[in-house]
Amino acid sequence: MKQELVLVLNFGGESSQKIARKIRDLKVYSEILPYNVSIERIKNLKPKGIVLTGIQDLKDSSENKYIRQINGLNIPTKVINNVDEEEIKSFIFSQCGCEGSWNMASFIESSIENIRQRVGNKKVLCALSGGVDSSVAAVLIHKAIGDQLVCIFVDHGLMRKNEGDEVERVFKEQFHLNLIRVNAQDRFLNRLKGVSEPETKRKIIGEEFIRVFEEEAKKIGKVDFLVQGTIYPDVIESGGDEAHLVKSHHNVGGLPEDIEFDEIIEPLRDLFKDEVRKVGEELGIPRHMVWRQPFPGPGLAIRVIGDVTREKLDILREADAIFREEIALAGLDKEIWQYFAVLTDMKSVGVTHGKRTYDYTIALRGVTSIDGMTANWARIPHEVLDKVSRRITAEVPHVNRVVYDITSKPPATIEWE
Repeated sequence: MKQELVLVLNFGGESSQKIARKIRDLKVYSEILPYNVSIERIKNLKPKGIVLTGIQDLKDSSENKYIRQINGLNIPTKVINNVDEEEIKSFIFSQCGCEGSWNMASFIESSIENIRQRVGNKKVLCALSGGVDSSVAAVLIHKAIGDQLVCIFVDHGLMRKNEGDEVERVFKEQFHLNLIRVNAQDRFLNRLKGVSEPETKRKIIGEEFIRVFEEEAKKIGKVDFLVQGTIYPDVIESGGDEAHLVKSHHNVGGLPEDIEFDEIIEPLRDLFKDEVRKVGEELGIPRHMVWRQPFPGPGLAIRVIGDVTREKLDILREADAIFREEIALAGLDKEIWQYFAVLTDMKSVGVTHGKRTYDYTIALRGVTSIDGMTANWARIPHEVLDKVSRRITAEVPHVNRVVYDITSKPPATIEWE
């Protein structure tokens, strides 16, 4: 997979990820490392080329010394501060002599080989949420080791319409995963009863998930490996590290460190999000699951404003399903980064079938974004919003008003809670 490696050494610029992405788009594998990574490590990686980015006026003698050491490696090196495709293409193909053979099929092939060598005949455990990263990781590992992989899917009852059933059906029937579905809906709703403060909701859900996962993991017995859906932006944001496919004794997404396992498998740690999606498609995961929009860990609990009840969740599920269906029918599902419904805790007077009502208000939220750090409210055509509003108020019980959120981030967050 990494026979052709071009390193991007970041001296503090903002273009490092874009440059690395452009190199990968040209089918050459690239990695981002901080500019002060050891010269010895660079030698060990044996890159075919090195890009220096973020270099402005070098007044720091240590930076000048470092660059002289880089130049002394006799590896093609170039300063590139802006994403210029022709400049990048000329460097990696003409100067570095790369062929452009890196793609998702070769990634899958090499990953399967590495996983088999690492795991041997031992047992692997995966917490399958149904999200993109955990789903792709699970299918990839299952392709390598089959029933040595055990997946635990904790259904907390806070997912979108039919989502739990779909996750179980796809991964059991299509991929034949050894999947344990834990129906813990009543358990979560009981813990959330009367709780309206958003952070308290999040903590309760996170803690309860861990407890359920622990209980099920103990039933399985000794587990040697635990799967983590780390992707490359997570690695970059932590400054990059020395680990590769498997990393020992590392806390997983809030899971307690005392769960008995020997090592962590992170099969996607070298990939950007869209590359993870491409791997998912290559593996045959349904496109609508691979390209699903971001969904919060606490699920619909933080899209129900105020206390969470089964009735409120059912109302929200139906409204949200209508909104998502109409966005897709209008061909806007690829343009809008995230779109969903919120059940507010506000009731207002309305008229339904000629009778006075006092029912809930649904808020619709749609945003465009690149990374979720900032976001603009999506300019959804009025005729689409009109159709969504009419359908929700006609088809969803106890809703008589629909509003659209036109606040960007900042000052608002994308989610309401």
